[in-house]
Amino acid sequence: MAGTDIRPIPAEGIEHWDHEADVVIAGFGIAGVAAAIGAAESGADVLVLERTGGGGGAAALSGGIVYLGGGTRLQKACGIDDTPENMKTFLAAALGPGVDEQKLDAYCDGSVAHFEWLEACGVPYKDAFWNQPGWEIPNDDSLMYSGGENAAPFSTLVDPAPRGHLAQVPMPRKGEQGAGHVLMTTLIAKAGELGVRIETDVRMQRLVTDTDGRVVGLVTTRFGKQVAVRARKGVILATGSFAYNDEMMQAYAPRLYKRPAATVEEHDGRGILVAQALGAGLAHMDACEVAFFCDPQLMARGILVNGRGQRYVQEDTYPGRIGQLTLFENDNQAFLVIDQKSYEEGMAAPSSSPQLKRQPTWVCETVDELESEMGLPSGSLTSTVAEYNRHAAEGSDPVLGKKPEWVAPIGSPVAAIDLRGNTGGFTLGGLRTTVDSEVLHVDGTPIPGLYAAGRCTSGLSAFGYCSGISLGDGSFFGRKAGIHAATS
Repeated sequence: MAGTDIRPIPAEGIEHWDHEADVVIAGFGIAGVAAAIGAAESGADVLVLERTGGGGGAAALSGGIVYLGGGTRLQKACGIDDTPENMKTFLAAALGPGVDEQKLDAYCDGSVAHFEWLEACGVPYKDAFWNQPGWEIPNDDSLMYSGGENAAPFSTLVDPAPRGHLAQVPMPRKGEQGAGHVLMTTLIAKAGELGVRIETDVRMQRLVTDTDGRVVGLVTTRFGKQVAVRARKGVILATGSFAYNDEMMQAYAPRLYKRPAATVEEHDGRGILVAQALGAGLAHMDACEVAFFCDPQLMARGILVNGRGQRYVQEDTYPGRIGQLTLFENDNQAFLVIDQKSYEEGMAAPSSSPQLKRQPTWVCETVDELESEMGLPSGSLTSTVAEYNRHAAEGSDPVLGKKPEWVAPIGSPVAAIDLRGNTGGFTLGGLRTTVDSEVLHVDGTPIPGLYAAGRCTSGLSAFGYCSGISLGDGSFFGRKAGIHAATS
């Protein structure tokens, strides 16, 4: 990592400030752009320091899902009933244990207003609901289930409601320019309209503090030259996760070490480290989102078994939950067992991820033969399939609760897709922050002048995940950081 010294620099040691602004933001991904807009709308002079040649970050490359609910205009337009209380109940179960209840309350209670803010910023949404399994939406619809709300074990907690909100994508799609690209280009344009300044190719190195311990700026480098930046009101860290910091990954999230996905190389943990050097506290550093690289349209139609030939997860649930349970509880061992009819249906189903349409590894006439070919313990897979088929003949799955629409007896010929080691992801833990995005010292008090949002913080996720939480809490608490820094 460039610049190993992370200790803060005293302000009196800065001979010359190269730039200054009321609010200085490190990073121009979803948290950074929301912070910039929030601060600018609050009347602040805003300067963004971006490490790369332009804004967007991981958010621009993502599927663009923002997790929102409680009765948004889009939900209502699609005939969906939802309340903040139902949203809280689901998220407390899906993201816990250890969810920050104050943040969860603020996020759910403010979700409708946050959606209205995104629309006011110009983000387009189509009043259409995609109700099929999938990591993303393959067309230009804007609402989907993105957290397993309509699948066991969560579907009985409260009435399920889809909360994955995606910016409408121009059709036909242009390469990789999906909803994340639309979301970020729209918000970056809004920031520009508000007069937000941006300096690119700038690498944050250290924080600057005054004699009272207040953060008053940053020392950065640009092409090897030191650049000092003064912040009159506050510094906001929006620098992303630590998924590409090998030392931190080995220390905090070793199961995902060397397995990054849905992240970018700039996510090296620098923002976390420079705040730690000031005594900042951390939370949930072992929490990770785990992608599972197989098309949900295939998984829902078959059964997933572990290395012992046993089912361990509802195949029609959120695929990130499948990934977590595979990696953390089943030694990254997984096989998808599916018959020919269901396989052909899954391969023909619309998908936003055609590259995840996997070919069979083994194909046999009987489950007994398949079990032998796969090298599973004798009788393990045959007993699993027999039990599944016995209930599936009646259209039910009392063992794990897969929805009846995806339950059918496994027939012949039967195949298995080897999905061992088929996971990757990014980290969810980071700096402890208040509801107003102030960075907290290990003693529980805010560090004056320092704010943070996005994946360099511990946001809503304490363990579990829903697609859209990163863009959701990053934009929500990023905006709060900008407003609070501008008005404090």
